[in-house]
Amino acid sequence: MAPHCPFLMPSVARGLTGWTVYEIAEDARATDVEAEVFHAGVQAAEWIRPLRTRRHGTLVCENIVLLGGHATPHRALMAWPHWALKHLYGPVGLMFGKFWTGEEGAAQRGERIPAPPVSFLAVRCAVRPVDPRFLADTPDLALSLSTAVDDGREVFQGLPYEWKAVKKWASSLVSPQPP
Repeated sequence: MAPHCPFLMPSVARGLTGWTVYEIAEDARATDVEAEVFHAGVQAAEWIRPLRTRRHGTLVCENIVLLGGHATPHRALMAWPHWALKHLYGPVGLMFGKFWTGEEGAAQRGERIPAPPVSFLAVRCAVRPVDPRFLADTPDLALSLSTAVDDGREVFQGLPYEWKAVKKWASSLVSPQPP
């Protein structure tokens, strides 16, 4: 992945890339898995926020890995948590990406991006001049990310922390297509 992400190798070299692995039980309900992925994303985001002010802090990245078989594909289990997290944390300058086993992709220059060996949700500091291009389908979010400042605000202000309520809020956000 290093040729497609210029920040990955500097992050790895400095020991700033973390991986937290979650095993999904086969009998787990999809809504429970979504809730756990969401809460793991919040935990990663809140861990990263204070670190970004340290030397090389902008290179901190936490990856939440999903392992295990489930009736619902990992891509679908990450979709709503990813959607909610990027709207909550984009305005304070954090970027969320979702990648799933078997995902086929191409970089902007057209070269093939290898499929990840595991499904994961990546949480990292936004690169404001570059990252809004990843949000072209959501221009309001792209604008919010491009002007993001982490002023220490509580991102849940006015929102309950419970997943069911957060998902309801996230489903009310304008989307070019369902996540």
